Amino acid sequence: MANIQPFLLIIPILALLTQFLKNPNTPALIAKHFPQLCTNPHSAELLQRIKLSKLCTMPEEHKQLMIPGPVEVHEDVLSAAGGLSMSHVDPVFVNQFGEALELLRKVLVTETGQPFIVSASGTLGWDMVAVNLVEPGEDILVLNTGFFGDRFAESLEVYGGRTTHVRAPVGSRPTMAAIQAALNEKPYKMVTITHVDTSTGVLMPVEAISKMVKAKNPKTIVVVDGVCSIGGETLLFDAWNVDVAMTASQKALGAPPGLSIMMVSQYAMSVFNERKAPIPSYYGSWRKWLPVMKAYEARTPAYFATPAVQLIQALHVSLKQILTQTPDIMDRFAKHEAVSDHVKRVVASWGLRMVPAIEEAAHTMTGVYLPEGMALPQLLPKVSAKGVVLAGGLHPDIAPKYFRIGHMGLSVMEDHRGHIDNVLKVVKEALGEAGYTFPQDAL
Repeated sequence: MANIQPFLLIIPILALLTQFLKNPNTPALIAKHFPQLCTNPHSAELLQRIKLSKLCTMPEEHKQLMIPGPVEVHEDVLSAAGGLSMSHVDPVFVNQFGEALELLRKVLVTETGQPFIVSASGTLGWDMVAVNLVEPGEDILVLNTGFFGDRFAESLEVYGGRTTHVRAPVGSRPTMAAIQAALNEKPYKMVTITHVDTSTGVLMPVEAISKMVKAKNPKTIVVVDGVCSIGGETLLFDAWNVDVAMTASQKALGAPPGLSIMMVSQYAMSVFNERKAPIPSYYGSWRKWLPVMKAYEARTPAYFATPAVQLIQALHVSLKQILTQTPDIMDRFAKHEAVSDHVKRVVASWGLRMVPAIEEAAHTMTGVYLPEGMALPQLLPKVSAKGVVLAGGLHPDIAPKYFRIGHMGLSVMEDHRGHIDNVLKVVKEALGEAGYTFPQDAL
């Protein structure tokens, strides 16, 4: 029996090794943690002799993803997303899910907010706000800075909300005077703010708006669409008196797409608990999801719908990375601001115009107008051929006239990867190849 035990130990080790070899992220992990294994001629020869040279062979070349989401994802996060199947009631996963909920509070700087992590696109956040907090016929003020303000309003209207828009010209944001004037016209159940509209790159002053709204009527619910901001832009949930903030996993939180993420104030939860009308959604109902969130945070499994186990594990890893890298989350926001300022300064030196004015521009992305006479098909394919992916225009009024660069998460926080310098270098080269002449003092 004593001779059999060592042999039995080999079986799980071989199983783990097999999974490691099959994982498409293994070459990236080897390159990160054991770089000499592949660069040293002797070790490389040994790997080839024992038929493990594929450990050093990267998969088909990956193009650097520099759009405003999804974004580049850390190797450890990808490994978690590609992990082995696990039960959603396994104690290991229960702890990971519970800790992810707690870490979200730290990223959003709240002590008492109620977090939700639900398997869905970030778009589910709009529906959840509409079906849980708005009753038919109630008035909502939509502060609109682009495509996603329109879409949020459409979702609210589907469920019976009556929307009033405060708009601004494309690339601008509503003035505080215009917002105050709208608030003076009638009472609103809710005010929605798109913190960063991904279509234009306009940044809204959430703190000042929330203060104005609450001063006018403390009962008005302040909702922040933070899909393109949370984890990259400063957002202090408690201090700014925000009632709902929503995002998605694939942007500045640095995980793959597939999770709708929300933080809800205790005041908003009390409004939800007092609603009279039936909730016009099954999957989006907080009555279904709240017990699940509370159970997992208490480290007890619960079931309504099966969670996306590997995606939540990936988010858990990413949130831990964020708070390990910047224990003071304000340092993360400051780094995003500094990198954004650098990108915009370089692009401005090329003689190109940004979509929003610099004082109204987001720090997680940059919208850039094309040079006069140039079209997107003249630029973006050249950028892609050089190994970088950018986004074209999205706002319907100006879509063919501009392109968008995303700069958030890993690409901002890990300088050694050179993502920011590379995207600027590639875009400049592609513009030159497309016939653009730069000013003499261009950076």
